[in-house]
Amino acid sequence: MTNDEDLRQAILAQVADYYQSVHQNPDFFPGESRVNYAGRVYDAQELQNAVSAVLDFWLTAGPETNKFEKKLGKFIGVREVIPVNSGSSANLIAVSALSSRQLKHGMRPGDEVIVPAASFPTTVNPILQNGLVPVFVDSCLGDYNIDPNYLEAALSSRTRAIFFAHTLGNPANMDVIMDFVQRHNLFLIEDTCDALGSTWDGKKVGTFGHIATLSFYPAHHITTGEGGAAYTRSRRLAKIARAIRDWGRDCWCEYDNPINGKCGYRFEREVPGMPGFYDHRYFYTEIGYNLKLTEVHSAIGLAQLDKLPEFINSRKKNFAYLFQRLKEFEEFLQLPIWHEKADPSWFAFPLFVRETAPFSRHQITSFLEAKKVETRNLFAGNLIKQPAYKDIQCRVIGELPVSDQIMRNVFFVGLYPGLTQTKLDYMVESFEAFFQDL
Repeated sequence: MTNDEDLRQAILAQVADYYQSVHQNPDFFPGESRVNYAGRVYDAQELQNAVSAVLDFWLTAGPETNKFEKKLGKFIGVREVIPVNSGSSANLIAVSALSSRQLKHGMRPGDEVIVPAASFPTTVNPILQNGLVPVFVDSCLGDYNIDPNYLEAALSSRTRAIFFAHTLGNPANMDVIMDFVQRHNLFLIEDTCDALGSTWDGKKVGTFGHIATLSFYPAHHITTGEGGAAYTRSRRLAKIARAIRDWGRDCWCEYDNPINGKCGYRFEREVPGMPGFYDHRYFYTEIGYNLKLTEVHSAIGLAQLDKLPEFINSRKKNFAYLFQRLKEFEEFLQLPIWHEKADPSWFAFPLFVRETAPFSRHQITSFLEAKKVETRNLFAGNLIKQPAYKDIQCRVIGELPVSDQIMRNVFFVGLYPGLTQTKLDYMVESFEAFFQDL
């Protein structure tokens, strides 16, 4: 009789055959096929890992998640990685952990957090959700990161933290930011959802501050479908973050600990004010949620991590190609800029339609979309102009002219690893066709 492992391997071999038959990249037909700005890049291994995890039927976080956590931490260079169900959840956990009552000097309601106005909404939302006050500052034109020149003006007696994303994978000026953070004893939260693998002066972004975040949504550097992670070098912050992720419970057991818990005295804990013992798995020290990553997501992530160095190289190569080919349009389109200390692991290729251009962003993006070349605006633009943020409690530093320009004039196109040379050439040809028709 065939044993269980033989049966599993037979199933996985059929999954590989299915990939070859169904999931192989389709042919590209210029003008008919869509040139996506981002997308999943995978092979049979991701499908096999996912099916194998389903066969184990653990479903929630388990051994595969534990492996993924450790493998990701090794790549980043941090010990503590907290996998969660989205990058937005990672941002929520990061801000909530620094607002924990377990931290004597943690953030409290009414404290202020400096953020760029040109942000992704879920970078800012956790600030509001924790009763904190965002202080909006402007960004830099060209790299689209937080403008460090506004930091001192944003400072007040209630300032406790800075929270920003390394926009589209392009590192912010960490020398100036870290000097400001250290001089004023502030928390630093880095949103690296678009910047996995980016470095500043040889050091990975996300490792400068107290805690950082990642997203594994299909558009990002690696994908698990839905998914994300918070990461930190602080064991204390990691313990708090895990508690917030896991319903708020204090238990720090991993997925396969013995019945009496990792600590060995799970059933010998006391709840303050209550006589007798209580199961530590039901002892809550944080206001928490259930934000765990699942085994299937983690299994896919393990296969993606094997491809990550290649993905990063492809993104850099595609960026260099587009940068060189689109230079001829600099009279009308400002190309992205980056600091000499930055080595970006680019998420996308941003372009600014100059105010003097004889066309609008809407005109060029509509043309490209008609050619089936996908474009995107730079997320929310000036966030405080969005209806959801009309009546929030906040402070605004200056008039935010660059944030407004970003909202009016910036768009980006893709450079993810799924773009073949044929697709990149077609994208450039579509730009050329637009300018020929001016």
